[in-house]
Amino acid sequence: MAEAGPEPTREAERAALEKRVHVDLPRVRPEDMVTTQEVDPAPDPRGGRDTDTEFMLRHAGW
Repeated sequence: MAEAGPEPTREAERAALEKRVHVDLPRVRPEDMVTTQEVDPAPDPRGGRDTDTEFMLRHAGW
């Protein structure tokens, strides 16, 4: 069985991470991650009618 080498120190781990990761990139704030898009409002599914009253009047025996 192969024996593992000594565990890396925190400084060695950080140096290895800095070689793999671009640490010079600017930080993006959460407020800057919001996107917006203008949209048209959806049409009224009832067409402007009071469907509850129409149903009640239709079935009330008028």
